[in-house]
Order: sequence, then structure tokens, then C-alpha cells
Amino acid sequence: MSERRFVVILSGVIGILAGLAATLIKNAVWLTERLVHALTDGKDVEHYSYFILPSIGILIAVLFINYIIKSPVRHGIPNVLHSLSRRRGELSRHNLFSSIVSSAFTVGFGGSVGLEGPTVATGAAYGSWLAKLMRLSYKNTILMLACAAAGAMAAIFKAPIAAIVFAVEVIMIDLTVFSLIPLLLASSAAVLTSYFFMGQDVLYPFTVETSFEMNDLPYYILLGIFAGLVSAYFSKMYLYIENIFEGFQKKRTRLAVGGIGLGILIFFFPSLYGEGYEDINMGLRGDMSFLYDNTIFHSLRDEYWSVFVLLAAVILLKIVATALTFGAGGIGGIFAPTLFMGVNTGMLFAHFINMTGLKQLSVNNFALIGMAGLLAGVLHAPLTGIFLIADISGGYKLFVPLMIVATFAYLTVKAFTSNSVYHIQLAKRKELMTHDKDLNIIRMMEVKKLVETDFQILHPDATLRDLTQAISKAHRNLFPIVDENGYLKGMVKMDDVRHLIFRQELYDKVHVSHLMYQPEHFISTLDSMEQVIDKFESSGRYNLAVIDNGKYIGFISRARVFSIYRKKMADFSHD
Repeated sequence: MSERRFVVILSGVIGILAGLAATLIKNAVWLTERLVHALTDGKDVEHYSYFILPSIGILIAVLFINYIIKSPVRHGIPNVLHSLSRRRGELSRHNLFSSIVSSAFTVGFGGSVGLEGPTVATGAAYGSWLAKLMRLSYKNTILMLACAAAGAMAAIFKAPIAAIVFAVEVIMIDLTVFSLIPLLLASSAAVLTSYFFMGQDVLYPFTVETSFEMNDLPYYILLGIFAGLVSAYFSKMYLYIENIFEGFQKKRTRLAVGGIGLGILIFFFPSLYGEGYEDINMGLRGDMSFLYDNTIFHSLRDEYWSVFVLLAAVILLKIVATALTFGAGGIGGIFAPTLFMGVNTGMLFAHFINMTGLKQLSVNNFALIGMAGLLAGVLHAPLTGIFLIADISGGYKLFVPLMIVATFAYLTVKAFTSNSVYHIQLAKRKELMTHDKDLNIIRMMEVKKLVETDFQILHPDATLRDLTQAISKAHRNLFPIVDENGYLKGMVKMDDVRHLIFRQELYDKVHVSHLMYQPEHFISTLDSMEQVIDKFESSGRYNLAVIDNGKYIGFISRARVFSIYRKKMADFSHD
């Protein structure tokens, strides 16, 4: 069987496994939620349990991670991206089940996060495991992880087209002729598996009562800009709270601060509890009761102004609740919080325009399209936002406004943040895989593995005689001068001493310390490959010394860099 045919068959298997993982994680959360509700339903303490339930779930997840897994369970999608860029697509084996268990407790007890991150991490872990088992090449391992990620998204959202777009935009897989068929097969197999176990109903049933009108175009553009601003707030607030929690040395402190903060928020705003899918569906139906039910604001139900205040509050506080859940040690994803903020952003915008009397907009339509705007802005993935919302709602009749809002949201957020929350930390460390294949290959190269050490080393006290003897043995034209402590004192070039090596009367009179020069350009093993290449280009040299804190390590040659680059290009490319 040819390699390509085998990869196609394997992609179908991975799609089924991803579909099973999504089914398992959904049912695990459902069972946990039923158990929690059974314990609190009908009790006088039901509302007050919001203070403690999320903390209990996160505590169980933390104990599971610390004492059973005994290894960090990192955020799903960034973990997959990191494995692609730095671990040749290999994920820890515990990811086969750890994200399922930890996220079930986190979300089932009310943690304000979603399930798509753990589902993608679990599916990718199975893809990584199969790729390693079958000893696939690096390029096919990347493809298998992309198939697993697409399959997981297709299964959990029942959105096969959006899942492939997600793999291209967020996972950064190149959509080539070779990769297209495996992605299609994995996505189809996963969604069919999801249909078999969870039915074919769309996630957000939506009836388009008012189609797109040209008169609404300015308002869709404004909604896109507004969604972009909210997306920028999402990213910056998420990173701000994450940095605060990184300053806490003890996990118990993180759990206490995050758990108490989350409990307070959910007590006052119960709509922040859990994934929020029921509240999203209520919003899409125009039902605003989720803002008032079981809250201290129930008496304000008939006050129109309260709609604006409460919508603004849940938009601003949802990402705070999500970041607190993560900071406390919970496991989950940011898709569900993004969709929740998106539907409320759309409703807030439409209600505001309607109140001004400028125009009467369809609140339902703008609520739906707001979700696409937030996905496009938060994930920096406009196509994913467009196709996912169209897929999960059946709202293809609003495809044009989906495109408009997603585009303007993306353009707006790019003015504030250059990378999404998934990519920003990897981008800072220059570990992010992008669609720039040349840059990806450069970043995959490691400076330490390029160092050559087959150079004849001389001591600063060496004479011309010693240099001549070294020349007779060497096949290099450079001779590093290194002292007894390993510090580089200078270098001697063959061209600089060619006229002296036959003058025997100078052999014991001339020392290499008189002939050496200090290198103007050199490399450190801590340099990135981009810096190494820049130094080669700016210096025009064919060999550059590698020096760490003054100590001689070796040389890197332009020829070796090019040779390794060509080899990795062959490993990376499907062409």
C-alpha cells in the first residue's frame, strides 16, 4: 500500500476516534451536571451553592492532575500547537484521557469554560499516538494531528466544514491537495460518529425570520467593529488575569483566589455558570430571562434600562470568570465563552440601535452574527467564525452579514493584538507554526545541532610552527585560539598566514597571538535561527564562531545551515 493511501485510511480511523472522544467528553460532563443538580435541586441552598460548586469541581480536577496524572494538563489547543512546533507532533500519553476527566469535573461543577479545547487535545493525542505507532514521518504526523483536531471540532459542534477551516486557520495546517482528502475524511467520519451517538440536531437551532437587507449594511459593519473591540478586551483581560495567577507560587493560593472570585461572580450572575449553551439558545430566541432568573436582579425584569446594564455586565465579566477558572486550575476551552460573549454582544448592539430609533433591527439575527464576530476576533480566525456559526445554527441565509461582521471584527482586533490568545505565548517565544513554510522550517532548526567542532584549536602561546603543523592536519581554513579555560581569544585565517608558513626561520619567533584577530560577528547557542540567518546575511561570512559567555563552542557554516534546511524542507513538504 502506498504511503498516501495508508494516510488516507488512517485519517478515517482518527476521525472516528475523535468523534468517540467528543461523545465521551460530552456525556461525562452531562453525567456530572446531572449528579450536581440531583444533589442541589430543590434544596434551600441551591442558589448559594454557586459560591462553592465551581471550586469543588476545580479542586477535584487539580487533585486528579497532581496525584493521579502527576503531570501538567496544559490548555488543549495551545498544547497541540506547541507539540507541532517543538515536539515533532508528540503529545504526552496521559492526554488520551486526562483532559476528559479533568474537564468533566471543571465544567460539570460550573467552571465557566468550554469543552472544545479538551476535546481537541484528546483527539490530537490519539492522532499523535497512532502516528507514532505507525512510525509516520514528521509531515504525516502533523497531518494526523490536524485531522484529529478537525475531527474533534466536527464532532463536538457537528460542523464538518468549519472544522476543516479551523484546522487551516488555527492549527495552521497547509491546505494542499495531499492534505485535503484526509481532512475531509477525518471530519466526515467524526461528525458521523457524533450523529450516531448524539443525533443530528444542530447545536443552536435558529430560524431566519428576517433575511439580509441592504439597509442594514452600515449596522453590520458597526457590529463588526464593536465585536472587534470586545475581542481585544477579551484577549487583554485574559492575559492580564493569567499574569496575576502566574505570580502566585502556591497552587492552593490560586485555587482559593480563583474559586472564591468565580463563586462570587456566578452568585450574582448565574448565567456565567458552566458552558452557557442554554443561555445562548435563549438569547437566540430573544428570551432575556437568563439575565434575571435566580438573581438578585429579578425585580428589575420590567425595567428596559436593566437589559443594557446586565448585558454589558455579563459580556465584561464572562472572560473574567473564564480566566479565574483557568487560573484556579480548571481545564477547559474558550470557544464556549467566546460564543456566549458574542451572542450577548449582538443583542446589546441591536437593543441599543433599536432604543435610539435609528432603525429597528432583528435582535435574533444580530445575536447570531455577533457570535461570528467574536470568534473571528478572539481566535483571529474569520473563516472559522463564518462557517462555524453557519454550520451550528443552519443560518446560511445570513452568510453575507456573517462575512461582513467577521471581516470587520478581525480587522479591528488586529489593530490591538497581533496574535490570538491561542498563539500569543508561542509567538513571543518564536515557537508558533504559521503558514509561512520557510519560517516554520527555520524555527524547527536548532542552533546547538548545527555546531561543527572539527577545527584545529591552538593555545595563545602557540608558535608559527604549531600553526603549520595544525594546517597540515586540518581541512578547515579557520583556527580558533582558545586558552586553557576555554575562552576564545581570537582566530587565525589561512589566507592571512599563507605567506609565512614556508619561512622556517620564523617558526619559533612568531606566535599566533600576533597573527590572530577578534571576530566581529559571532553566534550564541541562545540565539534564534532567525538571528543566526540575519548574522550570516549582514556579515557575508561563510563560517561564524559560536561563543557562549566568551567560551568557544565551535563554528556554524552557511553550507551546513543550507543543507539542514533542505533536509527539513523535504521532511516537511508533501510535494
